[in-house]
Amino acid sequence: MKLLHEFREFAVKGNVVDLAVGVIIGAAFAKIVDSLVGDVVMPVISRIVGKLDFSSLFIVLAEVPAGTAMTLDALKKAGVPVLAWGNFVTVALNFLILAFVIFLMVKQVNRLRRQQAETPAQAAEPAPPPEDVMLLREIRDSLRGAR
Repeated sequence: MKLLHEFREFAVKGNVVDLAVGVIIGAAFAKIVDSLVGDVVMPVISRIVGKLDFSSLFIVLAEVPAGTAMTLDALKKAGVPVLAWGNFVTVALNFLILAFVIFLMVKQVNRLRRQQAETPAQAAEPAPPPEDVMLLREIRDSLRGAR
């Protein structure tokens, strides 16, 4: 029972829950970025390059056995070394877009934190001292006057 209680405490701590939410949102965001690159960016680049499937662009680095189709999958299955530069470019674009969007998000969060830190602290007046402090000040002042 103690182990279960400790696990429950661990699981509901703020940092663990925040991390779990971050991982889930990150996974969903990665799918959005994959779709953006695969369905929006890469077709435009493919149009310029002249191929519809940009991720299947490659350079053959050795002799191709007779009867092997000249597709990336067929060459890899046949054990032919290939330089799959199109797939690398696709993954690199995914990374760059994801990094740029995260940069924009962090920049916005930092801007909001600065605004929040500046506004309430400067605009708020100091709270009046507690009543016991006021009474002690009155006693101090009356003792000074009695001298």
